[in-house]
Amino acid sequence: MTNYHPSALPNSRIDVADVLRGIAIGGIVLIHFIEHLNFYDFPEPSSPLMASIDKGVWDTVFFLLAGKMYAVFSLLFGLSLFIQHDNQAQKGVDFRPRFVWRMVLLMMFGILDLLFFNGDILFLYAVCGLLVLPLVRASDKLVAGIAVFLALQPVEIASIVVGLFNPGASPLNLGTGALFGAIMPAQQSGSFLDVARADLIYGLPVNFTWAIENGRMTQTIFLFLAGMLIGRRRLLYDENGNVDFWKKVLVISAVALAVILPLIPLTSGCGTPIIRKSLTVMLTMWRNLAMMLIIISGIVLLFYRTRFGGSLKLLAPYGKMSLTHYIGQSVVGALLFYGWGFGLYKYCGHTVSLLMGVVLVTVQCLFSHWWLRNHRRGPLEQLWSNATWLGAKK
Repeated sequence: MTNYHPSALPNSRIDVADVLRGIAIGGIVLIHFIEHLNFYDFPEPSSPLMASIDKGVWDTVFFLLAGKMYAVFSLLFGLSLFIQHDNQAQKGVDFRPRFVWRMVLLMMFGILDLLFFNGDILFLYAVCGLLVLPLVRASDKLVAGIAVFLALQPVEIASIVVGLFNPGASPLNLGTGALFGAIMPAQQSGSFLDVARADLIYGLPVNFTWAIENGRMTQTIFLFLAGMLIGRRRLLYDENGNVDFWKKVLVISAVALAVILPLIPLTSGCGTPIIRKSLTVMLTMWRNLAMMLIIISGIVLLFYRTRFGGSLKLLAPYGKMSLTHYIGQSVVGALLFYGWGFGLYKYCGHTVSLLMGVVLVTVQCLFSHWWLRNHRRGPLEQLWSNATWLGAKK
């Protein structure tokens, strides 16, 4: 079951991981802004040209970023779990009980985020973190085996099997659409308290139902486990031929993407509704995984083997403050777009909303550089760390 031993080498700060985290949080902000923070109400374009530009912006941003940035973020969450656990194990301390408390704290941050934005991911991460915790000392083979099983999208495979034996079966529907619909009136014309109430009542469950229906739940747990394995093998350090490993990952993932992309449109003609939906979800998750690996391997190679490494390092402070910026974008975005704030959903199409997101990311990045000149962590990161180690012996 386990052959776990603490690492012989210290887990020093991994700059490229902070860069990747910065890219991920920036991409998440941009997606949320063109979505108006899960409030899909947009003005009519002012002209056919503007309509074409808006559509191009929407399609491009979703193809490049949607699902891929969360995947990068999830992989790095698993890496952080390994590093925190291993650092304490090297001191002879079992970090697992304190990690449980740390996930409870993350749930609290998630509830805070839900007061503004019903698409919060923090609560879901906390639950998934607790699910993978029993495997933190498991053998590499066991962790890898479970990770591969989850990467195959077992919920979709089961749905396809059901569809083969029962052609009349309906696609998995946990009521996500109705939950989203119940939130929208508050977003449109409700007060802040109305939005907060709707998000807590409907937004919390909708994050789980949507994640299960769309393959995000199993993929998130898989990526947590994959991040743990990357940490165990020290694959994000520039040592032991790791750069060659990422070159192979880049080639394999590019080939996989080339195979998967033309298959996705073909699902529209496959069998019954339950089979069509399950195949679409499965292939979409695999596409996102392939694109995520292209992004990670590409950034690692640029960081370690080109002159662009220094420029990329400018994103590291932004990545170090990802919790602060994730919740910050929810507060700012809700204030800008929802009815209780400035109500800009009435006026801002996809292109303008994207530009607003770019401005926010730029401001957040500049703030990170300024803040970290005099502080070790971001404001919420420091609060999370202090609360995590509450009562610990100095």
